[in-house]
Amino acid sequence: MKLVVGLGNPGKSYEKTRHNVGFRVIDSVADFYGVKKYKQKKQGLYFEIETETEKIIFLKPQSYMNLSGIVVKNFVDYFKVKTEEILIISDDIDLPIGKIRIKPQGSSGGHNGLKNIEETIGSPEYKRIKIGTNNGKLISAEKFVLEKFSKKENEEIEKIIVIVKNIIFDYLKEDFNNLMNKYN
Repeated sequence: MKLVVGLGNPGKSYEKTRHNVGFRVIDSVADFYGVKKYKQKKQGLYFEIETETEKIIFLKPQSYMNLSGIVVKNFVDYFKVKTEEILIISDDIDLPIGKIRIKPQGSSGGHNGLKNIEETIGSPEYKRIKIGTNNGKLISAEKFVLEKFSKKENEEIEKIIVIVKNIIFDYLKEDFNNLMNKYN
């Protein structure tokens, strides 16, 4: 079983912000599979798909970004997911818009949502896809991540969401190291 988590903040006011690209990826995957309504459990909105070999849970934590860990932990415990079968999709303000970084594990890199997940599940040994959201503006990180994308930036992010969705589809059937070689 795999758990694919898109990070973001709940609520309409956060929908198109830089911090919510993870939610947007999960929504794009849901659209592909024809999911009309998410299930709700343990502070998370989720849907499930089954391949020939396993079940995959797609999750949007409904806590705020910096408290995502408890929701991820709840799902890990409930569905009995191994840490190495978790894939987290998040924004990365250190990467320029249009860049993607795929990692098999690592540190939070200063991302408070990832930091909270690591603290709560007790390990940094989960897979991650980081989506660049940096446009070179020099403002505080706290304000920057809650900014909405410009029209031009949003067009670029929509293209990246399609690429990340394809990475996820490949992840469901390929070795993760192959994905890093293919997309990094």
